[in-house]
Amino acid sequence: MHPIRRRQVLVAATALAPFPGSLFAQAAWPNKPVRIIVPFAAGGTTDILARAMAPELGKAFGQTFIIDNKPGAGGNLGADMVAKSPPDGYTLLMGTVGTHAINAALYPKMPFDPVKDFAPITLVAGVPNVLVINPAKAEAYKIQNVADLIRYAKANPGKLNMASSGNGTSIHLSGELFKTMTGTFLLHFPYRGSGPALLDLVGGTMDVMFDNLPSALPQIKGGKLKALAVTTAQRSAALPDVPTIAEAGPVKGFEASSWFGLLAPTGTPPDIVNRIQQETAKALASPTVKERLLSQGAIPGGMPPAEFTRFIAAETVKWTKVVKVSGAKVD
Repeated sequence: MHPIRRRQVLVAATALAPFPGSLFAQAAWPNKPVRIIVPFAAGGTTDILARAMAPELGKAFGQTFIIDNKPGAGGNLGADMVAKSPPDGYTLLMGTVGTHAINAALYPKMPFDPVKDFAPITLVAGVPNVLVINPAKAEAYKIQNVADLIRYAKANPGKLNMASSGNGTSIHLSGELFKTMTGTFLLHFPYRGSGPALLDLVGGTMDVMFDNLPSALPQIKGGKLKALAVTTAQRSAALPDVPTIAEAGPVKGFEASSWFGLLAPTGTPPDIVNRIQQETAKALASPTVKERLLSQGAIPGGMPPAEFTRFIAAETVKWTKVVKVSGAKVD
């Protein structure tokens, strides 16, 4: 090569050298499948929402988005896997109010830092929780509403089994808050996700559960579970005839809902984070996805990363107080 031309090439290469991790890597992303870790078992709302978003992101980016269920420790197991993954955009987390706003207050020792170890991408959806009971148990115990449940629980402390999707989830905390505010004792049984908990609830091994509405709704509509109340301040459009807990019984001020969002390991290039947020927001705003989520009782999100970061911080403050008031413990 001619000496002058060689120097020109070297100068050009040197000028571009500071940008290999941003410009070139981001332009190429994604050039292989992307994995979304769901930190709960299949069949629950976290899994339902992740599977609703995966094909939409796949179409937007031209790569497969694979759902990988890694349940355990109230979502901590799967979340920790993502926290310790390379920040290259190929491993994402479908995080929850449990993994990122509750568990740090509930668990004496966390394997990851929910703030420092993650880059929030966007809120996918917020959902009410719903108090459901096995219909056969409702008939046997003469429980037709929340007031009946409180009456029976007070007369029979510890006789009712309360399933949850795992320690530290909003499902668990909704039950603990209910117990505290009503002076009742329900025996808590944590599962590795809503899916297996619902199976035992329908089968009669469990009696009651505060579940996320999207995963419980098919069982309610199929008559396999009886809905007593929703946990939000207003009724849900998906179950307009079901009262709120505050309406249905002497539990004024009761409110507890869940949310789910995409996060990446800290250090993931901002361009990748922003692209995922933008495409997720587009998908959530599309009539097909929006109507599907609303029909399941979920309220679509899509907020930008900075707003989602502030949202998580506010939720952490709120749920830390709930953990303290309820006296909830990991069992």
